[in-house]
Amino acid sequence: MNKISFDLTGKVALVTGATHGIGMAVAKGLAQQGAKICVNDIDQTKLEACEEAYRKDGVEVYRLIFDVTSEADVDRGISQIERDVGPIDILVNNAGIIKRIPILDMDIAEFKQVIEVDLVSPLIVSKRVVRSMIKRRAGKIINMCSMMSVYGRQNVSAYASAKGGLKLLTQNMCCEWAKYNININGIGPGYIATAQTAPIRVGGHPFNDLVMTRTPANRWGEPEDLAGAAILLASEAGRFINGQVIYVDGGILANFGYVQGENEP
Repeated sequence: MNKISFDLTGKVALVTGATHGIGMAVAKGLAQQGAKICVNDIDQTKLEACEEAYRKDGVEVYRLIFDVTSEADVDRGISQIERDVGPIDILVNNAGIIKRIPILDMDIAEFKQVIEVDLVSPLIVSKRVVRSMIKRRAGKIINMCSMMSVYGRQNVSAYASAKGGLKLLTQNMCCEWAKYNININGIGPGYIATAQTAPIRVGGHPFNDLVMTRTPANRWGEPEDLAGAAILLASEAGRFINGQVIYVDGGILANFGYVQGENEP
C-alpha cells in the first residue's frame, strides 16, 4: 500500500481573497504542510495588514493586487506569481461577497455583481491557472462553495444562486479536466465564527439561536475547521476525490430539522 501523504512541501498555493477569515485559515493550514502561500486582494491596505497576521504564525506570504473579475488583471497577476514564485500547484477560489437584500429590493446590478465575484471569477482564475496544470499533468483546484450550494434562504438570492452554480461548475470542471490528473473539488462551510458573523452571534439574536439549535455539534464553526478539508483536497491523500463538495458544517445539513434539547433520548 502506498503511503498516504498530506505533505505539500514546495507546492505553490494561491488562495484568492485570503487576507482574513476563512481564506487566511485555509492558507495557514496549507502552509503548515509546507506549501508556499500566495494571496491577492484589490485592497492594498488589507494586503499589508495580512502580512503581519501570517508572520505571527510563521508563514511567509507572497502578496499581490489583482481583481479576480478581470481576465486581463488575473492574467497579469498569475504571470507575476509564475515569474516570482513558480507555477501554481494548488488554487483555492476563496474570494467572494454577499449582499443580504430581499429579491424585490435588490437592484439587478447588485445581483450581477455577486454573480460576477462568486461564480464568474472562479472560472476566470481557474481557466488561467489550469492551462499550466494540464501541461504538467498535475494540479488541485478547490472552490469555496457553501451550504447554500444546496438550499436557499431569505435575502441571499444572489449569493445562493452563485454558490449553487459554483457547485455545478466544480462538477463540470472535473468532467473536463480530471483526465489530466487534476482534482477539482469544493468545500462548503457551515456557519463560521468570523468578523462578518460577529453581530449575529450574540446571545439572543434569532440567527444565533437558529444556528445553535439546528447544528448537532452545538456550536459555530471556526475558520480553522476548514483547513483540514483543504489539506486533504490539496494533497496526494485526496488524489481520487474529484468533483465533490465536502461540507464542513457541524452536521447541520445532515439533519436541518434537528433542535438541540428536543427529542433527546
